[in-house]
Amino acid sequence: MDGFRHIPVLLNETIELLNIKEDGIYIDGTIGGGGHSFEIAKLLRPEKGGRLIGLDQDDAAIKAAESKLTPFSCLLTVVRSNFVNMKAVADSLGINKVDGILLDLGVSSYQLDSRERGFSYMDDAPLDMRMDRRESLSAYEVVNNYPESELTRILREYGEERYARNIACNIIKIREEKGEIKSTFELRDIVEASIPMKVKKAGGHPAKRTFQAIRIEVNRELKVLSDSLDTMTDLLSPGGRLAIITFHSLEDRIVKQAFKRYEKPCICPPDFPVCVCGRISKGRVITRKPVLPSEEEMRENSRSKSAKLRVFEAKGE
Repeated sequence: MDGFRHIPVLLNETIELLNIKEDGIYIDGTIGGGGHSFEIAKLLRPEKGGRLIGLDQDDAAIKAAESKLTPFSCLLTVVRSNFVNMKAVADSLGINKVDGILLDLGVSSYQLDSRERGFSYMDDAPLDMRMDRRESLSAYEVVNNYPESELTRILREYGEERYARNIACNIIKIREEKGEIKSTFELRDIVEASIPMKVKKAGGHPAKRTFQAIRIEVNRELKVLSDSLDTMTDLLSPGGRLAIITFHSLEDRIVKQAFKRYEKPCICPPDFPVCVCGRISKGRVITRKPVLPSEEEMRENSRSKSAKLRVFEAKGE
């Protein structure tokens, strides 16, 4: 496949809510193909100190972003790293505070459509699903080495899969019969055989939840997100904004609860006349309800359908 193709989701809404300042410093923690970053960079003025830092753990994304953002090379720094390391990256660049941070947590179209990456149940490929191919844990290791109890837990928690136990049991059975499960189609067939016919006819592809769950486990997606939010919020300058686009309920719940806690951290009993816990608000939630894609965007990009954007603003001076 030529190039890193990824259609940026909720593009206009994200740029508007980031409230870009021409002399600001911004970090795109999941730069992908550079779609969001391109629009951020257009609004920055390097002669006034405007600067953009792009992070991604995918080597293909890094190359694509650098190519797309060539016109803005004077204000751009791209680093191959997971956004969980954002504070360390900022420190290495001599940056103490930033005016905005963006995370687009979706799997890119390139990753889904690149057969050899093994993200999709629509193509027969080796089980992989690593966003960062320097990592050792792949879908192959999860499917072939995890015990039944752990497979069940992952499918239930990360895929919200009703038939998690059936699928895990059948994975173990096939492992014992064949020795190993090598491909995405082999895994897809196991899932399809584990789910009742009436359920398969009711909704989307029966393997979708299983593939999501294993991908989340391989890339530690929920842990990385949870471990990053405090650090990113503390990295914001007064009035700076953190914008996060999620694509499933597990991510969205983490972001929603964290933003709520940052705005109202007090843990005193509600009948206390004054706060005595000493916890101070970090700012305010800009999006009381998540921003959703328009009907037009969903028609043009079916992968935007589950997207939700939430934005938090750091407390002003």
